[in-house]
Amino acid sequence: MAASLIRLHFHDCFVQGCDASILLDDTSSLTGEKTARPNANSVRGYNVIDDVKSRVESQCPGVVSCADIVAVAARDASEALGGPTWTVNLGRRDSTSASRATAEAGNLPGFNDPLDRLVDLFGTKGLSPRDMVALSGAHTIGQARCATSDIDANFASTRRRQCPSAAGDGNGNLAPLDLVTPNSFDNNYFRNLVQRRGLLQSDQVLFSGGSTDGIVDEYSRNPRVFNSDFAAAMVRMGNIEPLTGSQGQVRRVCTAVNAAA
Repeated sequence: MAASLIRLHFHDCFVQGCDASILLDDTSSLTGEKTARPNANSVRGYNVIDDVKSRVESQCPGVVSCADIVAVAARDASEALGGPTWTVNLGRRDSTSASRATAEAGNLPGFNDPLDRLVDLFGTKGLSPRDMVALSGAHTIGQARCATSDIDANFASTRRRQCPSAAGDGNGNLAPLDLVTPNSFDNNYFRNLVQRRGLLQSDQVLFSGGSTDGIVDEYSRNPRVFNSDFAAAMVRMGNIEPLTGSQGQVRRVCTAVNAAA
């Protein structure tokens, strides 16, 4: 679940800021983000956040937002698998709205995006190309559906068994994004890219003769630099357009806006 919790934080922050809008269920007046194309069958971990929120509310009602819980869970997920930790800025409040249309309007990176599109997208969120490469390093853990992969015909036989090249059978299979140490947060993801063994096109494009090759190469050789940069980039990502002060609300349950008093 660690990879899913980091992805959940990422997909929340990139749509309308780090405001837990992704957690809202659909209602008669709101079509939320859970079923948006980039999130459906991809983002998980909602139940973990809901459980944490329930426990926190029982001890400290109306104080800790769902948005803060998502941010802290992402940090703890990294640390639990041997990755870096960082101080999470707190005080976010939860949105009272969500929008499937906004989530589908190009605010989230796609698995086949070219490098210039990725650089531009992260730039609109105030994140540098170095931040983008560091954050992509979260793919050192977790899995992707074969339907979203770009498997070379000459790739390792293990990959081909999990992700058949023919359309249809196998497209729903899950393949580890890092074949070597899929359950450890380390820099093997970047070593894979240098060896041209990235699972997704949007991964391998980071090392394909473009402007980010040097960053990937540095991270492949220096895990300490990667860990430090990843932690710093996660802090910056967690600061994307938060609701603070009297904005938004602190939801009682993460799946629904508080009823009017």
